[in-house]
Amino acid sequence: MPAAPAEPRLRLIRQRDTHRLVPSKYRAPESVLARIADDDADLRAIFDLEQATNDRLLAEHQRLPDIGPHELVFGVPSYHVINAAFCHAHPLGARFNGPERGAWYAAFELRTEQAEVAFHRSVELAEVEWREDEVATYDDYLADLSGEFHDLRRDRRFADCLDADSYRPSQTLGQRLLDRGSLGVVYPSVRRSGGTCLACFRPAVVANVRRDGQYAFTFSDAELQSVKRV
Repeated sequence: MPAAPAEPRLRLIRQRDTHRLVPSKYRAPESVLARIADDDADLRAIFDLEQATNDRLLAEHQRLPDIGPHELVFGVPSYHVINAAFCHAHPLGARFNGPERGAWYAAFELRTEQAEVAFHRSVELAEVEWREDEVATYDDYLADLSGEFHDLRRDRRFADCLDADSYRPSQTLGQRLLDRGSLGVVYPSVRRSGGTCLACFRPAVVANVRRDGQYAFTFSDAELQSVKRV
């Protein structure tokens, strides 16, 4: 019988004030579509359309196969921000999740989270050959996390999960850990030396979420020029 795949060591993590930067445009609870409604009939039709296409709302009503209301959180501050992280996965997935189900990614240090966000936004701008200046504004959401996470730090067995250019090994590991009930993964930042990141797989573990600062990222020719608190 072949040996079971190796798993990272479990470690008790208690980390307050982790940082997750979310584009400020997603802050308003009001539907953007509602701004074009002329009357109540239009507004009802728009809300019906949004509920049919918004992944977070679909999950909250048991219409997404990979996550549903039994896992999502309700009645706590910023619950829609927490749920959105798990329901609006990137079409290509992220480091430890595929496109079917998201995760709460955060960093222990603000500068690490800024480096992660800046890298991915630069890649997006370069892919569409955006050469003009751009200012992107992000809200910093603090969260406290406590529990036993799989720890990749100083574990050379999983060096391929920290590949700067490929998510394949890390997504495979993340899915295996998720299926086995893992809370998530702690790992060294790939975009900032010395930084620490965390991918939480369970909405209920993301605690005490509150919005802190707001930061403007200025890009020119797809390269980061500055980050300023606004």
